[in-house]
Amino acid sequence: MPKIIVAIDGYSSCGKSTTAKLVAKQLNYPYIDTGAMYRAVTLYFIQNHISLTNPKEIENALSKVHISFRRHPELGRNDTYLNGLNVEDEIRKMYVSEKVSEVSAIAEVRHALVAQQQRMGKTKGIVMDGRDIGTVVFPHAELKIFMTADPMIRAHRRQLELMEKGDIVDLGQILENLKTRDYIDTTRTESPLRQAEDAIYIDNSFMTLDEQVEVVVRLADEQIGLSLRRRAADNA
Repeated sequence: MPKIIVAIDGYSSCGKSTTAKLVAKQLNYPYIDTGAMYRAVTLYFIQNHISLTNPKEIENALSKVHISFRRHPELGRNDTYLNGLNVEDEIRKMYVSEKVSEVSAIAEVRHALVAQQQRMGKTKGIVMDGRDIGTVVFPHAELKIFMTADPMIRAHRRQLELMEKGDIVDLGQILENLKTRDYIDTTRTESPLRQAEDAIYIDNSFMTLDEQVEVVVRLADEQIGLSLRRRAADNA
C-alpha cells in the first residue's frame, strides 16, 4: 500500500495531538508530536537561562539539544527525551506552556526543528501535528487537517489534562495563556499558524474523540486509495 503524510495543524489544546495519536495507531503509522519538540527546547532554554534575544547563544544552545521519542511500554505512549532524559511530564507543566510560543517564534529554533521534522517524514507513512506542518514542514502532504475548537472548551480540556497529572491550575489563567499563545502563534513572522489552502477545516468543539478520529481516518483512507489508483494508472 502507498504511504501518505497526514499533517494536522491547529490551535493549542484543541485536541489535535490526542486525535493524531489515535489516527496514527489505526493507520499503523509513527506519530510525531512536534509540539513536544518545541516544549523540550523551551525546557532546555529555561533550565540553562538562555537569552531569547541573543542569536549566538540560541544557536549554541540548539547544538546541544538532542530530542528523541521512545515508546513507554507500561503506559503505551511515546515519551519525549531531552538529551537522554525523559521529560514528557515536565514539558507539559504551565511554566513551560507560558514560554513555549515565545521560544517557538524564534527563527533559529524553527529552522532547526523543521529540518529534523522533514528528515523524519522523508519516507512518508507518518502522522505529524503542530502549527506549520501543512504550510511549511510538509506543504505537499497528501492529507492536511486544520483543527480548532472554542477557546473556553479548549481551556476546560487543558485544565482536565493538567488535573490528571496532579496540577491544579485556575481556568482563567489557562484561558489567558491560550489567548496569549494564539496571538503569538498567529502573528509571528516565522511560520505563523494558519490554515493551508488545501487543508480540511474541523471544528471539534462538540465532537467526541471517536468522531474526530473516524473523520480523519476516513479522509486518510480516501487519500491512500487515490494514491493507489494513481500508481496503477502510472503502471498501466
